[in-house]
Amino acid sequence: MNDDSRMRSWERRTTVPLFVASLLFLTSYAVRVLDTGLSPFWDRFWLIVTGVTWACFLVDYGVRLRLSGRGLRFVATHPLDAVVLALPLLRPLRMVQMYNVMKQRHQEPVLRLYARVITYASLTALLLGFAASLAVYRAERGAPGASILTFGDAVWWACSTLTTTGYGDAVPVTPTGRIVAVVLMACGLALLGAVTGSFSSWLLQTFARPGDERRPPKR
Repeated sequence: MNDDSRMRSWERRTTVPLFVASLLFLTSYAVRVLDTGLSPFWDRFWLIVTGVTWACFLVDYGVRLRLSGRGLRFVATHPLDAVVLALPLLRPLRMVQMYNVMKQRHQEPVLRLYARVITYASLTALLLGFAASLAVYRAERGAPGASILTFGDAVWWACSTLTTTGYGDAVPVTPTGRIVAVVLMACGLALLGAVTGSFSSWLLQTFARPGDERRPPKR
């Protein structure tokens, strides 16, 4: 079995467990951010869950680095994997791998192209928005001059940032909050472009008349 085959085999076996680990990581992070009255026992418990799930991501990255047979070239050709390892809250960006595994198991696409793009983009936006809300709320609460004082403020800010609206009524003032904002703005533009492009292509295909593509342009 060559390196590529072993890599695909490993990814097929670990995609679902790692997806569950991602949800556990997000849950443990959310509990520790939102519940400020946690007892020392539960705070330690959720901290251990966070550490164990991140260790799973680290092991997965190390195994795939080994199986690739490319050494440090693997890092250069898979930059998203390195970013997600350093910032596990961005793991929703890896959801497309979950779909690829489902497609391979069914031996056919589970959804049509346009439905795949819109579904993937919507779920990714939902999870990224929730993760960004947690991160910015943790960074901003209690900061001098902060306008994001509650988790509801953080959710409102994340929604307006993802949709590139930016009302300006809630803005991060801390360095960490602004870094989260930059990442969320970039992701929001990418997801909005993907959905808009897919929807436009679907409209063109739906309303195109037979023979339109063969009709010569008018002069």
